[in-house]
Amino acid sequence: MSRVPERVEQLVLPIVDDLGLELVDIEYQREGQGWVLRIFLDKEGGITLNNCAEASREFSAILDVEDVVDTAYNLEVSSPGLERPLKKLADFERFAGKSAKIKTRISCDPDNRGHKRKTFTGELRGVNAGRIVLLQDDKKGGEVTFDLKDIDKANLAFDF
Repeated sequence: MSRVPERVEQLVLPIVDDLGLELVDIEYQREGQGWVLRIFLDKEGGITLNNCAEASREFSAILDVEDVVDTAYNLEVSSPGLERPLKKLADFERFAGKSAKIKTRISCDPDNRGHKRKTFTGELRGVNAGRIVLLQDDKKGGEVTFDLKDIDKANLAFDF
């Protein structure tokens, strides 16, 4: 597993804070013929193209000096989009009341329905006693809770 995202995070976090932005996620992966380093940023009220361009210039400078990526890559700095990933407990608190999709690492039956599954959708209710609370939007409904460590992937679900 590549340690590039962790090393990049250490370098860019002070810049992100100075620019008044929030670091949402970092991806480093092979795509087609080359490598892509993607840094997702946000801020209250939404991020602008100018915010991304300014951050990109700052990131490029420090990444070139520190030489943390040992291969050629393309740097992309962008918004997390409408279906923003949820990574930290603070994200689940901040977006309480919004629709979300949660995928767990292993199949589970948190509401004792008698069948295990990995995917849950519904309205985020926030965090209670350190556990993420989701009000399911299927026919049976009901609240389910998860530990952050048990979640493989979570994101806002945009309803059209």
